[in-house]
Amino acid sequence: MEFAKLIRERYSVRSYKSIPVEEEKLQAVLEAARLAPTAANRQPFRVFVIPTEGRREELGKVCSPDWFAEAPLVLAVVALKDKCWVRKYDQRPYGEVDAAIVMDHMVLAAHDQGLGTCWIGMFHPEAARELLELGEEMDPIAFTPLGYSSDVPGPKKRRPLEALVVDMRGE
Repeated sequence: MEFAKLIRERYSVRSYKSIPVEEEKLQAVLEAARLAPTAANRQPFRVFVIPTEGRREELGKVCSPDWFAEAPLVLAVVALKDKCWVRKYDQRPYGEVDAAIVMDHMVLAAHDQGLGTCWIGMFHPEAARELLELGEEMDPIAFTPLGYSSDVPGPKKRRPLEALVVDMRGE
């Protein structure tokens, strides 16, 4: 799909069919994560592929809307705090930024494959840590269901470009 069309048409899916995700489509989404740019190319992340069948109660503790566990899979992106690049001027770690880039690549790749996603940052961190069996060096950053949409996208609500861009080129 043409990139401009892809980013125009991608939307947050909140209703999923129970159709399984084909392995080649899942692999395309995961490959997009692998190819995502990260600071100093450290790739300080892990992607967890979680089947929802038999885990709906567990997943419901992580994120409460029923549709969260409606898709056949949920993907979680975790930052490896001890592996990320740190900016020397102010010691800002870039693990969360890297994980966000990875998630963005996956949701765009999923849409390109005809799959739906919904980027989720509103989750219970401790329930996520328990579900994923994370050590202290791992930080859950974002989740998304992954499956075939059973809803229809509404119009996108976005601010005008002028409200978001500061053009410093002068006149």
